[in-house]
Amino acid sequence: MIEVVQGDGPLVLGLPHTGTDLPEAVAARLNERGRALADTDWHVHRLYAGLAPRATTVRTTIHRYAIDVNRAPDDASLYPGQNTTGLVPRTDFDGNPIWQEGAEPGAEDVARLRAAHHAPYHEALAAEIARVRARHGVAILYDCHSIRSTAPFLFAGVLPDFNIGTDDGRSCATVVEETVRAVCDAAPGYSTVVNGRFKGGWTTRHHGRPETGVHAIQMELAQSTYMEEAPPWTWRADRAARLRDHLARVLEALERLALGAALG
Repeated sequence: MIEVVQGDGPLVLGLPHTGTDLPEAVAARLNERGRALADTDWHVHRLYAGLAPRATTVRTTIHRYAIDVNRAPDDASLYPGQNTTGLVPRTDFDGNPIWQEGAEPGAEDVARLRAAHHAPYHEALAAEIARVRARHGVAILYDCHSIRSTAPFLFAGVLPDFNIGTDDGRSCATVVEETVRAVCDAAPGYSTVVNGRFKGGWTTRHHGRPETGVHAIQMELAQSTYMEEAPPWTWRADRAARLRDHLARVLEALERLALGAALG
């Protein structure tokens, strides 16, 4: 359920939305649209594989339709006034119901799923962040995400390629945000925004405590940069290879920063 690969470097990569596992009781109550799992962060663990050999990774295999580990445990909205999906989503990213009529999860279901899947993920993440910080005096949590470049229910127009989120600068030191932005801005043919539609989810906002040496930053990639944005969600090796070069530069720059005097 929670997959942890420990590294000896200063980076921790969070992978909250790549899993496609569903508890049997959840799968039985989803409708056809829900069982299609369209809102998966498809291939993201493959996209980052091997890019930062010293990094620690923490991944849940549970799909976000069962419980979204990047939402607040009290289900408070991360983006008040805007369309979004909740702790246990009722709709997909197009605003369509994903549960069979009358089978939507109730408060007891949500509490059970939160205890079984949300809490263990963040406990594992916190433990690895603490271990890395104890070793290096600093830890950088880099939260890995992707989403379709067009989703009118969630945002207007076409999403930029690199969407950097730092909770408006609260989740990390300014130099961390600037380091990532500089690499992305230098990537030819790609567009970048910082704290645009996606400012970082609960993971970034909860774990990022720069005053304690823990810096958190979210990268939301437009899926068009590495795959086809329609079923069967095909990996595009040509696009992915090009993107991986730039992502490797991002992670290398963050590791150098963490190991240098700027954060240590």
